[in-house]
Amino acid sequence: MRTPKLFSMAIENIAKEKGLTHMEAILWYCKQEEIEPDTVSNLITKSLKEKVEANARDLNFLPRQAQLPI
Repeated sequence: MRTPKLFSMAIENIAKEKGLTHMEAILWYCKQEEIEPDTVSNLITKSLKEKVEANARDLNFLPRQAQLPI
């Protein structure tokens, strides 16, 4: 994967097919490709970063943010 767009699409597919969070999908991808997770940091798009952050908040890894009721 050389472009952030292709990487994000691959991670989305892995997360959907395997029922993983986006962070787990990134780690799974890195393990399969035998690369270090810190080497893909420049491939993570803004939308993928937001999804990883949302997953982390859901799992209480990050503090919750105030949200307006919709």
